[in-house]
Amino acid sequence: MTRFRPCIDLHQGRVKQIVGGSLRDDGSAPVENFVSEHPAGWFAETFRADELRGGHVIKLGPGNDAAAREALAAWPGGLQLGGGINAANAAAWLDAGASQVIVTSALFDAAGRHLPDALAALVKAVGRERLVIDLSCRRTADGWTVAMNRWQTLTDVTVDHAALDRFAPSCAEFLIHAADVEGLCRGIDADLVALLGTWGKRPVTYAGGAASLADVRLVDQAGHGRVDVTVGSALDIFGGSGVSYRDLVAWNRRNS
Repeated sequence: MTRFRPCIDLHQGRVKQIVGGSLRDDGSAPVENFVSEHPAGWFAETFRADELRGGHVIKLGPGNDAAAREALAAWPGGLQLGGGINAANAAAWLDAGASQVIVTSALFDAAGRHLPDALAALVKAVGRERLVIDLSCRRTADGWTVAMNRWQTLTDVTVDHAALDRFAPSCAEFLIHAADVEGLCRGIDADLVALLGTWGKRPVTYAGGAASLADVRLVDQAGHGRVDVTVGSALDIFGGSGVSYRDLVAWNRRNS
């Protein structure tokens, strides 16, 4: 069965919910759906109290290291950590309390070409079981294309069963954001979820667009119970009105 996996998105040191497609390096401000008054550690402690394992902390750009460390310290071994991860710093984030590290951009060069040696170096540094590969993507003429650098740069990797097969021996899990619907609360990309659910050889977490508990049920249905889901901007603890956090905790307990 599909499980709810929580998230802590960090931007400029604060917990936020941002429309994913609005993140840019040109100095323009992203579209913010929510900026929390609570620190990152408060959310980590909440997720720990409710035994919501397998969630992730994502650093969206610079200025987030202190907040990330606060969250990991609040629940050592309970949260994955992504954002700026590479072979040189991955072990340090595991030492800081991350259960696993999440990587995207370090697997590609600046033009978006996949670097197999970079992935091999990460596996050597931390081991396959401590590595989550983020294949977050945008819809293109080829289906879905992995986007790196805060979803600004398209790569040469298409999200399909062949790509999942190629990366699977080097990781424990996949995290896949549908960047085109991320933060919009207009519904999930059910076609992408279905593609992931018909593969099913590694744990996969989908994020993007979930606006209601019905969307969580749709992920369960379309993904054949093989795809977990993250809910962000629609969640009441992130200022949303579409989904109750307590309902998702209850969902996990019913389906554990």
